Amino acid sequence: MISTTETEAAFDPYADRLREECGVFGIFGHADAAALTALGLHALQHRGQEAAGIVSFDGARFQSERRLGLVGDAFSEASVIDKLRGTQAIGHVRYSTTGETILRNVQPLFAELHGGGFAVAHNGNLTNGLTLRRNLVRDGAIYQSTSDTEVLLHLVARSRKPRFIERFVEAIRQIEGAYAFVGITNKKLIGARDPLGIRPLVLGELDGAPILTSETCALDIIGAKFIREIENGEVVVISESGIESHKPFPPVAERPCIFEYIYFARPDSIVKGRSIYERRKAMGAQLAAEAPANADVIVPVPDSGVPAALGFSQASGIPFELGIIRNHYVGRTFIEPTQKVRELGVKLKHSANRSVVEGKSIVLVDDSIVRGTTSYKIVKMMREAGAREVHFRISSPPITHPDYYGIDTPDREKLLAATHSLEEMREFVGADSLAFLSVDGLYRAMGHERRDPLRPQFTDHCFTGDYPTLLTDVIGESAKQQISLLAEAG
Repeated sequence: MISTTETEAAFDPYADRLREECGVFGIFGHADAAALTALGLHALQHRGQEAAGIVSFDGARFQSERRLGLVGDAFSEASVIDKLRGTQAIGHVRYSTTGETILRNVQPLFAELHGGGFAVAHNGNLTNGLTLRRNLVRDGAIYQSTSDTEVLLHLVARSRKPRFIERFVEAIRQIEGAYAFVGITNKKLIGARDPLGIRPLVLGELDGAPILTSETCALDIIGAKFIREIENGEVVVISESGIESHKPFPPVAERPCIFEYIYFARPDSIVKGRSIYERRKAMGAQLAAEAPANADVIVPVPDSGVPAALGFSQASGIPFELGIIRNHYVGRTFIEPTQKVRELGVKLKHSANRSVVEGKSIVLVDDSIVRGTTSYKIVKMMREAGAREVHFRISSPPITHPDYYGIDTPDREKLLAATHSLEEMREFVGADSLAFLSVDGLYRAMGHERRDPLRPQFTDHCFTGDYPTLLTDVIGESAKQQISLLAEAG
């Protein structure tokens, strides 16, 4: 069993969370396409904070602006937006799950193909991306990035189909895994969602201009109207002629990622007609029913644990209080690589509200435990602030398996729940009691009676080990292949 002293020495306050995936946005036929795309990316910033990019088309040329850092830092100046001329644009916010955080990996990626330019942005992860890359390089393909998204550009370029949409469909039929693509050509805005609908994509409209984006919150920020979700396995082609829908895959029941509801989507987004905020509250209420605690106060771990803690409080009748205050102005770059600063750990990002917790028995509510190091620090912080008892409640089941579909999770041996019993986890984090929401309880909070083991309603492999697609790169020889990386001078 890992010791807490070993954990303290190696603690990184930003390494013990599930990392956001990516966010995409595209608009067709609007005079302010680039500015609206930048605003949409602002709303999607929670899905990736490493880099952002926009590509636009003005009827003659494509313009690209891709930068490391936050959307507000990259696209807040009018001079930058003015360069991105045109009435159609796509954008991307990135957290890397494949490829280094270097400028050549920042999306949208662009290529000049036979018939014109093509730019694409991708949310998700291709589980045969390394295998396809190896085969394409063997056949002479030249890669400019280490991102799996570039595979799509090469596959489209190599297709001999006469129409672009046919080439695009032929390309996505060769890929496995989870994806929501948005792309633009000189005449079209294209969107595609993987056959199981693991990654989200919605259609909206503003002033007659169609929009494709990851979440409804990106529509809300610009005053756009939600039209519908792109269906699992659907390809939409938007042009001056209107919107075409293609269904290139055999129909199967959708299995959206359950973590969109637990963690990734913004609380004010709507997914499949379900309010993310209300679903998270329902998870907290179900958790209170399954694992009650005799306590004085419910304390959320901000910000992700707040809706579930509200639900727990309302269901249990125990008062909800902000016993932890989050500092929203600490970025990763603030953490210096010195042991003294690292030992401050969570206190750089979270501070105990002593007046709430001192002398109290508290229930801490969070959405997940990954490695457990952050949970250990937070429990310790509560005790140092005078909490008499600390009961930990997690509004999702134990994470026992890594993700390969666009969520950055540690290897299985580094997941606390994969290597420790419940009692060992309780001892590790230092809580008086610890409980997780059950898998069936999670499904009940989502409006289902239980998980259907034959036809699961969601993609939930992190809890169950039930991966819904092939994992070619994981089980194949290509998983052992190391991609060579060209370091860029900074």
